[in-house]
Amino acid sequence: MQLLVNIDHIATLRNARGEGFPDPIEAAKVCEDAGAAGIVFHLRGDRRHIRDDDVYRLKKSMKGVLDFEMAATEEMVEICNEVQPELCTLVPEGREELTTEGGLDMKKVFDDFDNRVFPKFKGSGIKMSLFLDPNPEDIKLAHELGADAIELHTGVFANAPDDKSRKKELVRLKEGAELIHDLGMMVNAGHGLNLDNLPRLIEEVPHLNDISIGHALVSKSVFWGLERTVKEYLRIMGGSS
Repeated sequence: MQLLVNIDHIATLRNARGEGFPDPIEAAKVCEDAGAAGIVFHLRGDRRHIRDDDVYRLKKSMKGVLDFEMAATEEMVEICNEVQPELCTLVPEGREELTTEGGLDMKKVFDDFDNRVFPKFKGSGIKMSLFLDPNPEDIKLAHELGADAIELHTGVFANAPDDKSRKKELVRLKEGAELIHDLGMMVNAGHGLNLDNLPRLIEEVPHLNDISIGHALVSKSVFWGLERTVKEYLRIMGGSS
């Protein structure tokens, strides 16, 4: 199990004033030096936080895992193949959403991914991950497509209104993780995770590999600093990095 830090909202803060700081690449280095195994970023079509130059500077500067989150547009496929991150995570993207609001609907995207997207990554060496809700049908279609990993959408668990709902979603996540593992894909997870709910996820959901955490970690770092915050997440994860 390893921590990947999403630095999108370091860029959000920078872009609020347009004065060049805080620099997301500097933040990424602090996270890596503190023990994070890698960095996640989502280059959106509207460039609302991470921008193209950030992506190329991250590739040049980072030593650990680089996870390029993206919608499967022609523009992003081209940039991703040029940058050559270790991992590409395909996510749904809506222009009006504040953040990614759910997993991919594999029935809707399967043909496009099979005929257009995945062939363009063939032979690139980039591992392909899909951001999915813990639905068996979606997971099986991802396996049929040839995905290397599934990032389980943990937002429903994280934002559950009560413990009954939380327990129900944990069962789904556990069963999803077991299916992903049995099919030979890596089990990743992310969305809405924080210092309070992460321990329960780790306790209940098996086979976790990459855990991506961004907004909550960056928010806590306003008070604690990035180094301390990253180390606290790593402590919860058992010191893994």
